Amino acid sequence: QVQLVESGGGLVQPGGSLRLSCAASGTIFRFYTMGWYRQAPGSQRELVAAISSDSRTNYADSVKGRFTISTDNAKNTVYLQMNSLKPEDTAVYYCNARMGFSTSWGQGTQVTVSS
Repeated sequence: QVQLVESGGGLVQPGGSLRLSCAASGTIFRFYTMGWYRQAPGSQRELVAAISSDSRTNYADSVKGRFTISTDNAKNTVYLQMNSLKPEDTAVYYCNARMGFSTSWGQGTQVTVSS
């Protein structure tokens, strides 16, 4: 079973940046597809970005060119660098680890973009 702990959320002004981190334990990290999802109030949870075990990435259209997902296998950590943040990026961001039919979620971290 994978344990995931997110950090790095907070309040930022429009146009600002944040970096989210997700530390994984209890697994061989590099074999998993890691992803970041977000859920705004009244909305469904949506995929923001994902990175596969062979480092292929995919992004939601709404964040392409602004967000970057990366991993540090030595630290069992996945990051989401978020630049040029917009108010519509406000949501709870969740880390996800997936391999086959197994999936795990972190507890979520709040990101609020507001002036």
